[in-house]
Amino acid sequence: MKRLMSASRRPWSPAGGALGLAAGYFICYLPFAALTKALSSGLLPGTKGVDGLVLLPAVAVGVLVGAPTFLMLSGWWRYIGLRHLFGSLARLPSGTMIAAGGFTAVIIATTFLNYTFAGVSILFMLLLMRAGTLGLAPVIDMVRGRAIHAYSWVALGFSMAAVAVALNGVDGFAVPAGALLSLGAYLAGYFGRFEIMSRVAKTGDEHIDRRYLVEEQVAAAVVLVALCACFAFIGWGPEMQALRQGFTSVAITSEALPAFAIGTCYAMLYVFGTLIYLDAREYTWAVPANRASSVLAVLAASYILTALSGVAAPPTAMLVATGFVLLAVCALSYRYVIDLVRRGPSAAVSRRIVLFVCGANTGRSPLAAAIARAELVEGDIHSARGISVTSAGVSVNRPGAPMASGARKALKEFGVRAHLHGSQQLTKEMCERSVAIYCMTEEQRRAVIAIAPAAARRTYRLDPEVDLGEPDHGSPEGWPHFVLAIRDLVRQRLAELPAASPQFAATAR
Repeated sequence: MKRLMSASRRPWSPAGGALGLAAGYFICYLPFAALTKALSSGLLPGTKGVDGLVLLPAVAVGVLVGAPTFLMLSGWWRYIGLRHLFGSLARLPSGTMIAAGGFTAVIIATTFLNYTFAGVSILFMLLLMRAGTLGLAPVIDMVRGRAIHAYSWVALGFSMAAVAVALNGVDGFAVPAGALLSLGAYLAGYFGRFEIMSRVAKTGDEHIDRRYLVEEQVAAAVVLVALCACFAFIGWGPEMQALRQGFTSVAITSEALPAFAIGTCYAMLYVFGTLIYLDAREYTWAVPANRASSVLAVLAASYILTALSGVAAPPTAMLVATGFVLLAVCALSYRYVIDLVRRGPSAAVSRRIVLFVCGANTGRSPLAAAIARAELVEGDIHSARGISVTSAGVSVNRPGAPMASGARKALKEFGVRAHLHGSQQLTKEMCERSVAIYCMTEEQRRAVIAIAPAAARRTYRLDPEVDLGEPDHGSPEGWPHFVLAIRDLVRQRLAELPAASPQFAATAR
């Protein structure tokens, strides 16, 4: 965890960072998969086979404890946005993020359940899940108009070949109807989650992406426990009765502690997996990177269970499938490796940060940043490659405050997507990592230079002629007029950025 936290304070390295996250995901997924199958099958000493629904409440409690523990130890709880609650401000997920958390709660529950069906190999179930999510990736990208690079298609092809080979080598598994229903819910959860993630995050701005992660994780943990408790209270049918048994009986049995441990493992693997998905590149890149780690983890878990309990080892086809997975990983990372060979360690700093600055960071600067992101996606800007955009304020009184409602409405009026936003105080590190800083007023430009004198040569007023003051919040035309005033300015400033080079990237260190 300390390594993850310290890495977040260094310049962002897309491929190298994603490979490190994939390794973390593998490390967390292995005990999750092995413990789940061993516990549900009665392979752990002192336990007996227990239905997955009976174990699910203890797993949900493990997630509920593991999630805030990570957020507190990492300090990332500060990324949760401020919301008005009964007349006071509290750190709470937004309505959109509660919906994302609901989809994620479905994913957590069905992932666990898919590994608990009697007589069904965990590797077999994993491959069915991965085949579905790999197929969803290009669909979501195309729906969102996100360009899919050739290496992502190659990696996707290798991943699908791995699934095809593995499925062809698996015989004798009759999939229960419950497993098929669980798989369908799992894929529906991912579709809904990816759709929301595409709209409000996945920007390359670590502040936005971390806010998405923490708000979704908190919401998912609470929703998962609440759903289990609600269905257990209703108690209709054998499934809800099984959940009720999980709350009333399993809590005092030997199965409770390992089930709780499974939930805490998921809380950690969620962090690594979600950070991979939040990579600014297309899902057709991120999904294979994530899925490759889990395939390798479950393969390793299968052999561990074979060694410890004597269950059947994975057939040879699974090893061939694993080879295809490794080829997919190579396809995803080849550009980073080539750049590293050609340019040396400086290739690691490959994403340039453009920073917009205003006062409280709730209106002008996040609005300008949203316009800049839209221009980078839709515009014809020669230097757009490798740029991420963020914003901050020189006098933030309420860190985590959302964007002003008038600013959000104005962006919507002009067809610009308003991503997740929580106000953040400008820091020296932000200035030093940015290749260009655009302020709304001359006073703010001087404040930036006072904080980070070394950034003076790349700190500008967005409009070099006049200050861009705060719009009148009481006027319905204030924010739309502000959008009109800065749209061309933002486009011009982005076009002025030089093309990426090792020397230019080095200034962002």
